[in-house]
Amino acid sequence: MVLLRLLVLLFALVVSDLHSLSWFINVSESQGPGTVLQFFSFNCSSYTPTPTLELLNVQPPTTFFNPPSLARWQGTYVGKLTLSSSARLDALMVNHYKLWLKFTCGNYVTEGPLFVDVQRDLSHIQCAGQFASPAGEMIQVPETVRPGARLYILLLPGLELHGAQVFQLQISVSFRQRQSCQGMVMVKVLPVSSSQVSFLKQAHNITIPENLAPGSEVVQVWARGVNLRYEILSPVPSPFFSIGRADGVVRTTAPLELARTLGTAVSRLQVKAFEQHRPWDSAELNLTLNVRLVNVWPPRCLPALLVTQIPETAPVGTVLTTLTCEDPDSVGATLDYKLWFRSSSDPASLWLYDRVLEVNATLDCDTPGSCFQHAASILVLDGGQPQMTTEVPVLVMVTPVNEFSPACAPRMFRVREDATPHTLLGSVMGTDMDYPQDNIEYYTSGGPPTFAVDRLSGEVHLLGPLDYERQRVYRLTVLLIDHGQDQNPNCHRSGSCTITIEVEDVNDHAPECEPPFQELTIYVPLGRSVEVTKVSCRIPQEPQRLAFSYSIVGGNSQNRFILQGAILVHSDLVLGPFWPEQPNTYELLICVADAGPSAPHLSTTATIVVHLVPWKSSTEATSIHRTTVPSMMTPMLVTDTEAFWQPQPWFVVVLTATGALLLLALGWLLGRLLQGLAQLLQAPSKPAQALLLNSIQETEGSLKGFMEVPKMEMSQVPSSVKSLHFDGRAQDSRTGRDYLFNTRTGARRWL
Repeated sequence: MVLLRLLVLLFALVVSDLHSLSWFINVSESQGPGTVLQFFSFNCSSYTPTPTLELLNVQPPTTFFNPPSLARWQGTYVGKLTLSSSARLDALMVNHYKLWLKFTCGNYVTEGPLFVDVQRDLSHIQCAGQFASPAGEMIQVPETVRPGARLYILLLPGLELHGAQVFQLQISVSFRQRQSCQGMVMVKVLPVSSSQVSFLKQAHNITIPENLAPGSEVVQVWARGVNLRYEILSPVPSPFFSIGRADGVVRTTAPLELARTLGTAVSRLQVKAFEQHRPWDSAELNLTLNVRLVNVWPPRCLPALLVTQIPETAPVGTVLTTLTCEDPDSVGATLDYKLWFRSSSDPASLWLYDRVLEVNATLDCDTPGSCFQHAASILVLDGGQPQMTTEVPVLVMVTPVNEFSPACAPRMFRVREDATPHTLLGSVMGTDMDYPQDNIEYYTSGGPPTFAVDRLSGEVHLLGPLDYERQRVYRLTVLLIDHGQDQNPNCHRSGSCTITIEVEDVNDHAPECEPPFQELTIYVPLGRSVEVTKVSCRIPQEPQRLAFSYSIVGGNSQNRFILQGAILVHSDLVLGPFWPEQPNTYELLICVADAGPSAPHLSTTATIVVHLVPWKSSTEATSIHRTTVPSMMTPMLVTDTEAFWQPQPWFVVVLTATGALLLLALGWLLGRLLQGLAQLLQAPSKPAQALLLNSIQETEGSLKGFMEVPKMEMSQVPSSVKSLHFDGRAQDSRTGRDYLFNTRTGARRWL
């Protein structure tokens, strides 16, 4: 026996599962107290507290099982489950027990069931009642009992009561001391038909739910008779039901789960009722038990939770998942699937076809708030009563995809050439249809360093000075790069556009007149307008500027001069009869300003000194000779006027006198020139010498111009005028006026 237990223990160690407590064992109803039902083997680290193995509960409740023991053997913990001293297994009463065990190893806890099926043993018959007890059963009979009366009937389980019963009695008789005799008596009991035991109905058809626990009452059968007992004739043994011998209550002995246990849908029992002391007096009942499916468990699905992500460019029909669901209550039953959205996303974006979840519409995430995630649930419904439902949460994350390249339209900016650095010229308006929209960075590509584009805002700023005369148009290529619009942060798209920057001209140079200073003498006839000179101005740095405005801003007393554009005109029409008899000198200031559209308008002032000599004659010709010098030298202008006419006789006398006066004036002028020359000799300097030389040269130039008068006019001029040559300049000490003089003849010419 010891060797047999060791072999059982070794076999248990080999085949035991170290990580599971789900067992099915069979035990014969003949097993008594102390019988080892099962060995368990567990691994547990030696560094943890001592493990424990507990029996939490037994269904149906009974005291037939001892608490399991746990011992350490060769580094492994071995558990043992035995029958208790009160164990009386009876397959006819309960043939299935469910034990729930719990194993604890430190923080590791595992639980599981142990199913014990009690098997019927036809070779083992047990006596019941007081007869089987150690004290036995005592009967009392009166002394007046007649011979042959029945004193006691012993009923054994499974004993056939249909035929005759034969009892063999061994009788020993003792009398006196050491005297006895023995004999055997054969008693044959013959059945006697009786109709006292009967059932009200010959058949019963009962429907019960499948969720009845083992030991639950199914039905109680009643029969007519006295001291009746009940038993199940067929099937023997009954795997799922038992009947109370005294009360006729039919109970379940095992779980009736239709999905897990075959043959439980319909059970047909043949029940017998008989009198306790007359076993042959009996009746039979056919009992049909229909097990009704009870919808206890909701459908189970894989996956139980769906969390997935797909790009927004996923085409319609993309499969997200395929559910695998089954009904534990009815394997292979048809299930219904419904899609229910829990968020405000577009219900048309996803579609559930049977068990397949697909993309049903374009998942465009380029509109703010359009998607990014779809929260939904798939409801799985079975066809049982009551209907059970399983909800599979679905969360579909739509990831952005960088589909579009940024773009910007060509633009043109204007900037004044006098704009200061850091001036804002405008902004490049880039667009990108991907979400988040217009998430763009701006860069310049090979552009001039004079301009810069802000990386985030696209603003174009001026960095350096501009010069309209050097460059008027700039073209800048702006590169656009998007970011943060794709699941992959390194995925970028780019675009470009060209902006044109036109420099607006600004008047930064004033006009310059050639010459800036003029001095001239004119002889003006009475009642006529005479063109004095033309002011010639330009801007050398900006030769394209040709529009100027002219105005007399000083020296125009009595308004004798007017400007016709750039031409200075003397007009005596406003004088009337008040014609001056003496020459007058006018120092006119001409303001010349540019007249272009740009501001500011810069101007310069030209100086024109006009010696106005009135002239009265019926026939006259006026010749104006002008001499100009650079602005850094003292200007000198000599103007000679020659007149050609047919004088009257009386006028010759007047002309002779006038010529004499002219000679005197020339002589005085020459004296002044000599006086000025003496002063220059006393304090010589290069500018003075240059001035004198220039004065002489210009005077010679004037006389040369005078010599080029047409021959027909020169033939009428006196010879004294022809030989007139002023090579000096001086100032009268009395009047302070300047004059020219001839050093050879002493002739003077007043300025």
